[in-house]
Amino acid sequence: MTATGTTGPSRRGRSARRAERTATTVRWLPELDRGIPYLDIVTPEELERIHDASMTLLEEVGIDFRDDESASLWNKAGASVDGYRVRIDREHLMELISTAPSEYTMLARNPERSVTLGGRKTIFTPSYGAPFVLDVENNRRHATIDDFNNFAKLAYMEPAMHMTGGVLCEPMDIPVPHRHLEMTYSLLRYSDKPLMGSVTSRERAEQSLHMMGIAFGHETVANTTVSTSLANCNSPLVWDQTMLDAVKVYAASNQAMLFSPFVLGGASTPASTVGAVAQLSAEALAGVAFMQLIRPGSPSVYGQWTATVAMNSGAPMAGTPEIDHINLLVGQLARFYQLPWRCSGGCSSSKLVDAQAGYEAARNMYGVLMAGANFVLSTTGYLESALCQSYAKVMLDGEQMRMMYKLGRGVDMGELDPAMEAIREIEPGDHYLGTQHTLANFENAFFMPDLMDGDSYEQWKASGSVDANSRGIQMAKRRLHEYVEPSLADDVLAELTDYKDRLRSEIPENQL
Repeated sequence: MTATGTTGPSRRGRSARRAERTATTVRWLPELDRGIPYLDIVTPEELERIHDASMTLLEEVGIDFRDDESASLWNKAGASVDGYRVRIDREHLMELISTAPSEYTMLARNPERSVTLGGRKTIFTPSYGAPFVLDVENNRRHATIDDFNNFAKLAYMEPAMHMTGGVLCEPMDIPVPHRHLEMTYSLLRYSDKPLMGSVTSRERAEQSLHMMGIAFGHETVANTTVSTSLANCNSPLVWDQTMLDAVKVYAASNQAMLFSPFVLGGASTPASTVGAVAQLSAEALAGVAFMQLIRPGSPSVYGQWTATVAMNSGAPMAGTPEIDHINLLVGQLARFYQLPWRCSGGCSSSKLVDAQAGYEAARNMYGVLMAGANFVLSTTGYLESALCQSYAKVMLDGEQMRMMYKLGRGVDMGELDPAMEAIREIEPGDHYLGTQHTLANFENAFFMPDLMDGDSYEQWKASGSVDANSRGIQMAKRRLHEYVEPSLADDVLAELTDYKDRLRSEIPENQL
């Protein structure tokens, strides 16, 4: 972990070390370079059966591309097209997806924050799309643009967040036709990490891309990947015009896309883990292949967002074992296809930052890490099955991502010889607390959380009996109070502001 700022004066003692660790220094963890094995959940023969099922779906059932231009592109490419229904031969599909890179790099506004994903490299990113927030007063309310700006700042300051994100929350106080302008402006101004663009119409995608061009340089954006944006398939088996228009815009500029069926297991897929994977894989692969029709070699990420559905209520559930199974299967398929892949991480159906939220998020994220996802969306703040974003959980999850990062790096065998020397220094029955080895390594040998309390009951009670939710809120307030805006040239900021404000004056608030 490297520091790019300064901390306060040096002090001694446990509380001083904690204060130093939590001081407002913009720290940065590069993308995770995986040091642990993948967990393959099925045999190669079983994986081949799932692949064959997906190919059969695309060849025999087909998939709808509900857009005249897109259907025409498939027709010209040689697919069987009947109206919007497209049937793709498996050899043709595999040939198309083979042109998508297995890894790609996103250039950040601050080049030191650029990241590579794919292969054994993983990035963590914030949650996406919540219309509600659980705020720093612990009140649930509609999200605002101030909340969005705050979440952009917190993502910028969190070491384990490798992108600022996309729709960090839905700013409900901004009219929908103007929302993408304010969000893209915020992502570019309040952070210098890579970002996600708008996908809610062709024009909004073009305007987001233009704003990226102002910040990065238009020639840079025309030739270099600076963003990864989200394209959701409407399961079962529909790619709609809105998503396809966004894909066309970003693909033409070599910007990356996440091809993500929005899976509600048992509702939008069969009530079967392997059946759901066969369907969502077909949907995602068709999206990747379509992007390669637009621009061969453009970065295309395979994957999904998955919840299972409670059959007694119809409610989406997070953190179930079947979601782990799906992620493990999709990860194994992604390695078979040699594609980078995405899923979602710290998800919960809970309404509060409580035991349910912790259990579900941790179980979901641990499965994601074992599966080897390259792009992990929704790692921080996620409550109510994506309907609510919690300030406290953003902070608590951020610390969990640093722990997951260390877990994912694996063990350092270079530590063994110095440790053996330390063992030789002491007598049996003695301790290591005063050895030179311990003094040299105690701060980094084991992860020391700041928001998970490990004090004795008496110490915890004397400190105010503060629970995890309250500690998260306190840390969010502190980080926002100490936030310092990253540098952005005055003329660039002025041009961004002028472009945003001009379009807001020109676009009617009620425009569809």
